[in-house]
Amino acid sequence: MPLFKTINFSRSVGTTTQILIWKITESLEELLGNVILKEKTQLRLNRMKSEIHQRAFLSVRMLLQEAGFNDFDLHYDEFGKPYLHDGKHISITHSHHFSAIIISDEPVGIDIELQREKIIRIADKFVNKKELHRLKSFDTQDYIRKLTVKWGVKEAIFKIRNEPGISFKDHIQVNLFEIEDKKTTAFLEMEKIKQQFPIYFEEFEGFTLVYAFEN
Repeated sequence: MPLFKTINFSRSVGTTTQILIWKITESLEELLGNVILKEKTQLRLNRMKSEIHQRAFLSVRMLLQEAGFNDFDLHYDEFGKPYLHDGKHISITHSHHFSAIIISDEPVGIDIELQREKIIRIADKFVNKKELHRLKSFDTQDYIRKLTVKWGVKEAIFKIRNEPGISFKDHIQVNLFEIEDKKTTAFLEMEKIKQQFPIYFEEFEGFTLVYAFEN
């Protein structure tokens, strides 16, 4: 059972946050043999056409078990946002052979992404011209790494707010950062909303993990 990494920390007195990362190496059968699913979840799993997605889906249930929960504790609201039965906040992500969850006393969002050149082709879909101009001064690999952080930041914030009409490009801006910083801040500004988010990120095995908190 390859629990890849666990991160524990507290941003303020009385709050706790745990991030768990799973490296998916098991077969579908192995994963199925180690989790108990409620009927609704089993039906959802059966509808998935890709075994890769099925394995990622089940690895998230493995992470829940590592954190002391199970599939019966996990629910989704009318907008598809996950929550836990005990009131703790949870966010879920997976990409290729990694999955991760974050569980906290605070509203949180998490995203994991594979670093790849494809992100350069779609950069103008989620980064404005000013940001792109600044980033293009870096070499190709640093450009990819920074774009991947920015995409992850915007995904993580969207998972927290889940507001209709949010534009990654127009409404979510990420402050300047260096990869070595492993943290930055970002802002969501739209209509009557103006909110700042503390951001943390790290890299491993060609992937970028980003997680965000509400201030």
